[in-house]
Order: sequence, then structure tokens, then C-alpha cells
Amino acid sequence: MKTFVLLAFVALAASAYALEESERVNGENGWYVPQQDGSFEWVDMDVAEEWMDAQERMEDRGLTTVPVNFYLYTKSNPTKGKSIKATAKSIDASNFNADHPTRFVIHGWTQSYVNSMNKDIRDAWLSKGDYNIIVVDWARARSVDYATSVMAVAKTGKKVAAMANFLKDYRGMSFDNLYFIGHSLGAHVAGYAGKNADGQVHTIVGLDPALPLFSYNKPNKRLNSDDAWYVESIQTNGGTLGFLKPIGKGAFYPNGGKSQPGCIADVTGACSHGRSTTYYAEAVAQDNFGTIKCNDYENAVAKECGSTYSSVRMGADTNAYMVAGDFYVPVNSKAPFGMIN
Repeated sequence: MKTFVLLAFVALAASAYALEESERVNGENGWYVPQQDGSFEWVDMDVAEEWMDAQERMEDRGLTTVPVNFYLYTKSNPTKGKSIKATAKSIDASNFNADHPTRFVIHGWTQSYVNSMNKDIRDAWLSKGDYNIIVVDWARARSVDYATSVMAVAKTGKKVAAMANFLKDYRGMSFDNLYFIGHSLGAHVAGYAGKNADGQVHTIVGLDPALPLFSYNKPNKRLNSDDAWYVESIQTNGGTLGFLKPIGKGAFYPNGGKSQPGCIADVTGACSHGRSTTYYAEAVAQDNFGTIKCNDYENAVAKECGSTYSSVRMGADTNAYMVAGDFYVPVNSKAPFGMIN
């Protein structure tokens, strides 16, 4: 505890010499780190990375715990999750069926497995057929301190990978139809799960992958396009709570990727950030998000990609076989949000 307090003090003292506001570029030379009350605190990149390196060493020494629980939903138990563990006894007592595709759903900061995004995505997939939906509950996401939650991302991802590896080894679950779907910090958990899986996972979907305290130039410490055979990112609050630069092999920018229509006075970005989960659930259930192919992500953000719709739909199950590049996605201000071309 004394070490933690000392490090926090050093970081705080160093922040007294932080960059002037006019020099700050979120995600480039520092981050606006979200606080529990919805405000943001600026931290220079060198200060934050020094602190995180020290905290990572503490994590590696096993000085902190990372509780992770898993809840299985299927057509046989669509609304009441069955707690499962990576043991033969637990899986045998559940409705897990290796003949059906599997989807892991991973929440973000301050959330839990009962958060509405899990229900929406779970219900969307189960409306399409027989799936094993495994909702991940990671307790460190509910830390009051965002940075503490960030430090748990890697170990949480390893535990998700361990569950997937067990299901593959014990029940013969195929990685060829396995998805990791994560929102915000959960998107990076999904990335670490892909990095630590015993084989290549088919797809990872990053729903507005968290920007604060993650560097675009350090892909090994965040979700990146090599973490699965196909990685799709749906970026809705880019430059604030989420990444603006493309994260996935297929990067989708609803309304240009920075803010979302219908999110009135969205000062903190929370509404736009959360829309990524709402859009994805609707996309799975309705396949109704038409897209316009862009030359690059700057064109997508500027909404300068022309008006010709592509054959690609955001969030489509077939994207892994045909999608690469950046796409602008027109959206409505209320449900249904997708615009069918």
C-alpha cells in the first residue's frame, strides 16, 4: 500500500509540470483520464506510462487480485445466466454445446454482467439461432479509479483466454466460429484474450475501444488487428473516450466516429461511447447498417466518402470474409439507428 501511495504522489507531483492545455492532444502526448464523477483529469503521457509500468510490475508480482466470473446463456436458458468455471464438472452441468458457435461478451469500466449492453447483445445473437453466449464479469472494472481498472485488463484477458482454451480442449469448441465482443476497456480485454488464446480466434469486435491510457503506437498493449483472424472496430466517440484512429481490420465510423446524433449535451461522451453497443446489437439482429467505403479514416471522420453505399454492412457476421479498410456509417438519431441502403 505504501508503494502505491508513493507512486501516486510522484505522479501527482510530476503532473504539476503538465503540458499547457493548448499543447495537449488526447492520446498523442497524454490523456484526459475519466473520473467517476464524469470529469476528466489530464495526465502527460510520460508520467502516465511511468506510473503504469510500475503498476504493471506490481500486477506481475501477484500483489493484486483479478476476479473474473463467467455466465452462460443459451436457447435453453436465454434470460437466467448459468455461472460456469473452467472445470469438467461445471461445464458438464451447463447447457454449453460445442456444436454451436460461441460468443464472449465483455463489459467496460464501471459495468457488470447485468449491464444492459450484455442483455442487448445476448438477445440479438440468440434471436439469430443457437449460440453459447458467455458474458464475462470482471470485478476490477468497477474500481472507482479508471487507471486501476486499466491495470487489470491484461490479466482479465488472460483469464478469458483460459476459459476459451479449456472449452476448446475439453469440449472441442472450435475457434473457427468463436467471437470475443468487448466494449471500451472490454475491447482491450478481448484483445488480450486473443493474444493469449491457444490458436487463432475467428473474430474480435471492439465496440468503441477505450482511448485513455492506451497508446496507438503500442499495439501489443491494446486491441489490434492481429489479435484475431478478423478484428472489427465500431468507433463512436473517437478522440474522447474511444480511439479515433482505426483499430480493426475493418473500422466503422458511425456519423463520423466522434459523436452520435440524439446524444444531446453529451459533454462527457458517455452517450456516444455507449451507442457502439446499441448499434452492434441492432446490427446483429437486423443487419441494417449500410456503409460507405472511405479512402482512409480521416475521410470517414470528415464524412467525405461520397454517397455510394458499399455492399458491406456494419456488424455483419460475414464481414470476416470480405472486409478491410475504413467505412463511414450514416445513422439515425433514434431507433432503428441503421439506414438500410
